Amino acid sequence: MLERPGLRKNRRPDITSLDAGGKMPPQATDFEEAILGAVMLEKEALKDAMETLQAKHFYVDNHQYVYECMLDLYNENQPVDILTVTEKLKVKGYLDIVGGPYFIAKLTSKVSSAANLQYHAHIVIQKFIQRELIRISGQTITDAYDDSSDAFKLLDATEKDLYEVKNDGMKRSYKEISNIINEAIGLIEANVAKKDGLTGVPSGIKTLDHITAGWQKSDLVILAARPGMGKTALALTMLRNAAVDFQKPVAIFSLEMSATQLVTRLIASESGLSSEKLKKGQLEEHEWAQLHSKIQKLSKAKIFIDDTPSLPVFELKAKCRRLHSKHNIELIVIDYLQLMRGDDSSNKNGNREQEIGYISRSLKGLAKELNIPIIALAQLSRDVEKRGGDKKPQLSDLRESGSIEQDADMVGFIWRPDYYKLNDAGFETELNMGEVIIAKHRNGPTGEAKVRYIPHLAKFENWDDNPYNGIEDSGPQTMTFSSKINTNEGEDSVSKVDMYKLGLSQLQNNDTPASAEDDWLNNSDTGANITEDDHPWE
Repeated sequence: MLERPGLRKNRRPDITSLDAGGKMPPQATDFEEAILGAVMLEKEALKDAMETLQAKHFYVDNHQYVYECMLDLYNENQPVDILTVTEKLKVKGYLDIVGGPYFIAKLTSKVSSAANLQYHAHIVIQKFIQRELIRISGQTITDAYDDSSDAFKLLDATEKDLYEVKNDGMKRSYKEISNIINEAIGLIEANVAKKDGLTGVPSGIKTLDHITAGWQKSDLVILAARPGMGKTALALTMLRNAAVDFQKPVAIFSLEMSATQLVTRLIASESGLSSEKLKKGQLEEHEWAQLHSKIQKLSKAKIFIDDTPSLPVFELKAKCRRLHSKHNIELIVIDYLQLMRGDDSSNKNGNREQEIGYISRSLKGLAKELNIPIIALAQLSRDVEKRGGDKKPQLSDLRESGSIEQDADMVGFIWRPDYYKLNDAGFETELNMGEVIIAKHRNGPTGEAKVRYIPHLAKFENWDDNPYNGIEDSGPQTMTFSSKINTNEGEDSVSKVDMYKLGLSQLQNNDTPASAEDDWLNNSDTGANITEDDHPWE
């Protein structure tokens, strides 16, 4: 809402030093009047105008007051015409300021219909952008001449202002709760249509998405673990799932691994071939075919990778703004937080904890600015390993925590009992089992998401993704048959029998397992393990 002229706060000054010689700021007052007149003439015109125009886009203050009153009437489900607009201006105390009823009546004489309203609005917005560019440029020039100003801060501030102009998000102002309630109800109604309950960017891990409902817009998520626990593996798994399975444009900033190493991991995960084989190039002919076949989806995914080492915060923010502006990025991953650099000028005393706090605050601000989730990986301190028991991490284990847990909307930990060899210590755990522990969740529940870790592929997957589909026992059932492959029996032997189909048939019919006494089998030195699997040789 606009303040009355005498009470309006001072804006950043409109720098006009560039306009020496009597130049006027860019404006299109005739088009502004035509828009306001068209809105009062045609009922649907305001809906069209609201799609692109805001009150701040008008150059003349009087036009801003009139347009604001029109928006108020629309939100109150009242008609918008000469009489209602005049009455609204009177109630808000603006009528005499704008020039009385005569001024309102005169606006409708400027135009005969709303046929060209969208074109008129485009011209008004164009002039607004020109005025903002003049303001930002003038302020930048003034600050650049000031020797006490920090050049990197100035660069970041200028780029942020330009980004906001492009995205028409200039200096968000306060909103009345009535407008916010309408937005919230609209969001809830949209969420009702999503039957899977995912309202954010999915991770592809069902147990985790059940807790988070997907990574939510404007959230800063901290995912922490000890070195070697699988932080990058989990991040890449979620990144891949969002980009490949849900077609979301995503980005990862890797300060630890090179882009080639990350992509090699993604290829290994996608193709089912171990990273060790790919690194050494020891692939059979059929594995090459498998590799090229499996990575087709991955090559088409919108995944953007930046492997700049020791990345400063201001540079990260600049890159994220460009990615979001150009590619509409919906998820950003940073690997990992402690390898980033803060603002050198603000950390002259070398306090690392304060620097980490500055980085976490900057990331939270960036998530709000771009309105997307940001996942930052982080290291845990050694305290977790000194602890007895199952060594599950806690919030206090965050290394250089300072304000990390305070700034984060969600804090998660990765815990794998195999990492600590807890089976050997007497704990009952399952092989390759892991948990993503949500220890803090500002806008939802906390909990533990059970996952399966695949070491040779360095990836995580859903715990209930059972490769032995159709077998409900605690483990895959196995049947052993003697093989005739290496015998010297004649052509009339059963060596040509499809052993796999025969064994599968036994499983499906719940028949008694075959034995060496069966009259169609002879004793042999070799055996074949037949497991119920649609694709046993993959």
